[in-house]
Amino acid sequence: MSTAVIRSEAGPVEDTAGTSAGEGGLPGGVDARSVAPRDARELSRQFFKRLAELEEGTPEYQYARNTLIEMNMSLVRFAAGRFRGRGDDMEDIVQTGMIGLIKAIDRFELSREVEFTSFALPYIVGEIKRFFRDTTWAVHVPRRLQELRVELAKARDELAGRLDREPTVAELATLMNLSENEVVEAQIAANGYNSSSLDAALTGDGPEHGEAVLADFIGVEEHGLRLVEDFQSLAPLMADLGERDRRILHLRFVEEATQAEIGAQLGCSQMHVSRLIKRIITRLREGMLGELDYA
Repeated sequence: MSTAVIRSEAGPVEDTAGTSAGEGGLPGGVDARSVAPRDARELSRQFFKRLAELEEGTPEYQYARNTLIEMNMSLVRFAAGRFRGRGDDMEDIVQTGMIGLIKAIDRFELSREVEFTSFALPYIVGEIKRFFRDTTWAVHVPRRLQELRVELAKARDELAGRLDREPTVAELATLMNLSENEVVEAQIAANGYNSSSLDAALTGDGPEHGEAVLADFIGVEEHGLRLVEDFQSLAPLMADLGERDRRILHLRFVEEATQAEIGAQLGCSQMHVSRLIKRIITRLREGMLGELDYA
């Protein structure tokens, strides 16, 4: 959302005194954005009184609302300044803060007996923090861990300065009043803040780099993935087997019992168990081959 859009919500209207007040302007052609913060505080109170008396959606209401937005843009710039140096475009941060300002204006009531600046700043800062939380993490992690990452970084810097070395997990846990498992969880989650493209070219002097990309050096081929389709095809065939056949397979291939041990449990000979296992496996194999042919 751009400020240009915000300023043009109502368009030029006539104020109650009959004086033309352009987009978000004040009577007499004064630009609301040029009003000093000290003056904006008192003028905002007057416009909030006016806003409460007007019918929402009318041109007069939009004029008052737009003027309040324009007059209090300095609040957004002030709040956005706290996040300077985070690596993001300040214009994006300011525009995000404008959303918080508009929410504050729409929800503020003079009956609260609180200054609008005190009411609005938490809305503005909250929107900016939400922007960073939702857009700057390469991998989404719970908000609790996002906030813990910030505290972990502060604790690490503090301890590193004291100890003149990297602090241990136990030392971080003691300082932060957390368990070591919680500290480790936060450290792992912090890895999700930044990411590198698998197509990123590797640079270096060694001949092993050349035109190589990151994907050439990480990850392994998981042969077990080839079995996933077989398992999916086998599951309904196993469900169709009788209880005794499933028990025989379980004893032989899960508990790794011998054919003689299985025969002793079932009350039959080892030879009979061998024939049963062969029959069951043949049935399953034919069923799977039929599925593959059908596919």
